Order: sequence, then C-alpha cells, then structure tokens
Amino acid sequence: MRARRAPWSPDPTFQRCNRSAGDWSILVHRPMNAPYSTSLARVRGTIRGEPVDRLPAQPMSMMFSARNAGMAFIDYTKDGRKMATAQLKLVADYGLDCLLTCSDPAREVIDIAGEDSVDWFTDQGPAINEDRAALRDKDLLRTFEIPDPLGGGRMHDRVKAIEIMRREAGSGMSIVGWIEGPLALAAELRGINTIMQDFFDDPPFVHDLLAFCADVAMAYAPAQIAAGADTMGMSDAAASLIGPRLYEEFLWPEQQRVLGLLKKNHPEVIRRLHMCGNTDALIPKMRELPVDIYEIDFPANLEKARAGLGPNRVIAGNVSTISDLLGGTPERVYEACRRCHRTCGRYFIVGAGCEISPLTPPANLRAMMAYAREHRPEDF
Repeated sequence: MRARRAPWSPDPTFQRCNRSAGDWSILVHRPMNAPYSTSLARVRGTIRGEPVDRLPAQPMSMMFSARNAGMAFIDYTKDGRKMATAQLKLVADYGLDCLLTCSDPAREVIDIAGEDSVDWFTDQGPAINEDRAALRDKDLLRTFEIPDPLGGGRMHDRVKAIEIMRREAGSGMSIVGWIEGPLALAAELRGINTIMQDFFDDPPFVHDLLAFCADVAMAYAPAQIAAGADTMGMSDAAASLIGPRLYEEFLWPEQQRVLGLLKKNHPEVIRRLHMCGNTDALIPKMRELPVDIYEIDFPANLEKARAGLGPNRVIAGNVSTISDLLGGTPERVYEACRRCHRTCGRYFIVGAGCEISPLTPPANLRAMMAYAREHRPEDF
C-alpha cells in the first residue's frame, strides 16, 4: 500500500486552481501512466480487482444535477434531453464517473396505468398519491400490460436520454440505466402502506404483482442497454421495510429473476443494486444475487455489509447524505469517504448512501471527488 496522504494534500497528478484553505476545486489534470483512464474502464477495473488510476466516484445525483444546471426538477424529469444536458454538465463541473438516468418513481407507473395516481411538483420529484393509487382495485392487475419501452412514453424518454448521453460522452463514460425493482414498482402501483398489508392479507396477490413488476423490469432493461447503457441500476427502496423472512419468500426470487436474466443475456453489463434504508438483515440473501455493485445506504452498518457480502464484492457508498454531505464540512465529507474506504477495502466506489440533496454545498461534493481523485483502491 502507498503511504496515506493528508486530506488537504493533493494527488501529484492534479493541481488545484486555488490553493487557499477551503478550496476543493480540482480542475487541472495531468495524465497518469495507468492502465485505466476512462470512467467506465475505471469502474470495470475496480469490479475485477485490477489496477486503476484512482477510485471511481459515482454519487447518486438527480435534483442536485438539475439545480447545478439551473433548471426546475420537473423539467429534468419530463424531458430526457434536459436530463442528459444536466448530467453532462455535472460530470464536466465535478468529474463524476457516471451519467445517471434515475430520476423519479413514476416512469413505469405512468406507462402502465396513466398519470392519475401521480402528483407533480416543480422542484422535487413526482409523488405517488396513495389515495388515487393505480392499483387500488386489485382486480385491475389482470388488465395491466407490459409497456413498450420504445412506445413514446416516459420509459422511452429515458431511453432517448441515454442515446444523447452516449453520443455526447463517447464510449469511455459509464452510463447508468435504471429500472424499478419489483417491490418498488409494486408499491408505486398499489401504494406503500397498502402493499405492506397485502403481504399478510393476500400473499398470492403479492406474488402475482411482484412477478408482473419483474416482467416490466426485464422488458425495460434491454432497450436501455441497446441505447448505450453499460450499467443497469435497480432500486428496490421499500425492501428494507419487509424484513428477511418476507424478503426471502416474496422479493428475492423476483430480484434474482431480473438480475439473472440480465447476467445471462447481457453479461457485459454491470449490475448495480440500490435498496434504501437499513438493509443489515437482508445482506445474507442479497449476497446471493448476481450483483456487481451494491449501493449501501447510510442507515446500514457498513462493517456488517462488508462482512456479509464478503471481501471481493464492490460496495458503493455509504457517506451520509444528511450529516456529512448536506450538513457537514468538506473536511468531514473527506474523512467520511476515508472511513468508508477503510471499511470496504479495495473493492469500493466512492459515493453517498442515497441521492444527494439539491442543497448540498458544492464544496462538499468537491471534497468527495477530491478523495476519489487522491486515492487508488489500495490506498486504505
């Protein structure tokens, strides 16, 4: 291992535009003699445990990205061209190692059942109104059809965004496509409180609904891959609410079906799993999924996650989006990245536990990027 550098000591391959204390703007890069020099190759090398020039950094940014581009978030979510513009600007301004296409929970829902269940807001994501849930009548499930991802709807809008991103960024940038996990989409269709009751009141219905939602994901992912996504992220935000018994019985088999088909049909595509909240109790089964990158949220115990997943699975996160990035200082963010790196070891991607707040001080995000730039995977 190389000697550790102090937080304020820049990597010799970078120069700060202003060396005054507190300036985390690292803007000038002098190339290194390393086998990986692009974002996508850097991520793939990290997954394989091969030498890379520095740690990859892939914090989840959506509302922050829109704010950085000076646009209302409603425009970001409704127009893939604007999403692509904002993500490209974010990478140019901060140097992230991915263009992220996750934006909101209402793409698949609207293409399946229309907009009646969705409330729109100007500067935050659309929300599912449970009183008007698309599947408030369970019998409607029999009438639902898997949408055409290229049918001109909101799912297609993301595909178009990926096409723009790949054209503008070239082959070396990692583009993260996105699908709603089976429980995430089920909760969006049925309502989060209602689906939780369904686990006990009508288990066969839950199995049928999760299977339908998994089928939607399996239809959506290939269209994004064909458009240029090299990574497929899957979010199952509500999974941490159901506990290990229900997870193993109901949700895990459908996650396995989605991710297993991705691995079989698109082995070159990186598979990334995001499950919000405290997933400590689910880690033993999560480990069995064919996942390349586990994005671990900050309420989870990172030491338990590393122990449960084993030493060679890649973990992204889990810097706190609240106490570190939103409310902390650059020094605190930098040290949080160091803590996560030491816990995870070389199989690690710098990132936050979940989506970073649009109110995150720019200097704090720059501090996160500085940590990634100033450390290789083995520097922990």
